[in-house]
Amino acid sequence: MFHSARLKLTAWYLLIVMLISISFSAVVYRSLTDELDRAAKKLPLAALPGTQVTTPQQRIDPDLATETKSLILFNLFTVNLLIFGSAGGIGYFLAGRTLKPIKEMMDKQNRFIADASHEFRTPLTAMKTSTEVGLRDPNINLDEAKDLLRENLKDIDTLQLLSTSLLRLAQFEKSPTQLNLEPVSLSEAIQLARQRLETSLKEKNITITLKSKDVLFDADKDGIVELFVILFDNSIKYSQKKSAITVFFGKSESFIVIEVKDQGIGIDARDLPHIFDRFYRSDKSRTKWPSPGYGLGLSIARKIVESHRGSIAVKSVPGKGSTFIIRLPIGISGYT
Repeated sequence: MFHSARLKLTAWYLLIVMLISISFSAVVYRSLTDELDRAAKKLPLAALPGTQVTTPQQRIDPDLATETKSLILFNLFTVNLLIFGSAGGIGYFLAGRTLKPIKEMMDKQNRFIADASHEFRTPLTAMKTSTEVGLRDPNINLDEAKDLLRENLKDIDTLQLLSTSLLRLAQFEKSPTQLNLEPVSLSEAIQLARQRLETSLKEKNITITLKSKDVLFDADKDGIVELFVILFDNSIKYSQKKSAITVFFGKSESFIVIEVKDQGIGIDARDLPHIFDRFYRSDKSRTKWPSPGYGLGLSIARKIVESHRGSIAVKSVPGKGSTFIIRLPIGISGYT
């Protein structure tokens, strides 16, 4: 499909170049041949003093004029062939560059659809199988039916979590002008995120500590709170009990820098380039910390940061924890 579209775009580009080149060549040929025709006409020479010219003289031999016209036509034909050949190659190259972002977007979309379909298919298949088995069992009792419903309810919760994550991801893919910008206090955003994760924090006895003074900046408050929820939740999942999450702020004239540091298991070097990809999860065989989820959290975090015209990166040492580094613009000017 991409190759076909590239060829069609090249053909249109070549057609335009051909029309321009042929039109220009026709004008050049017409102008030159008209000059030759005028010069080849029989024109009287100026008479010298005391003499009289009675016979018109030719300035250019007609055969030479005809030969010159043929040579001009041949040269123009050769030049046009060179132009068409060069235009075809250049057009094919430019068509590829023009269509490359579209191809990448379509490839990402296709991968996203395939991954999402796979993730939806797993719980749906489990629900369908268990329900069919239950319906075919003539001796199923009330307790067994309730157990079946409980298992199906878990799968429904799983599907609900996935659909919610996908909706959040789509929400934060909006352009920055669609964000609800307002002055946001980072310490307040952290506190709100901490409240949403209070149960998880208590279960593992993990503390969140702010090591810097508060910073006020323009942002989408809900998005920033969601960002901290994702980062904190990720740190909680992969940290030992009774560990700590530390948040640092830094500020320049136009940017703030936020560091979220945990004492977790860290991230393997081979996984670092992919952790912000949709549906990416590290190989469970390389970790004793299998965690529920769909690999969408950090992808959503990146979209939140990018929607604010910022950047996010991670540094990690396996066994010693990870540090997420976020750069966000301070003022409204960062969004225009």
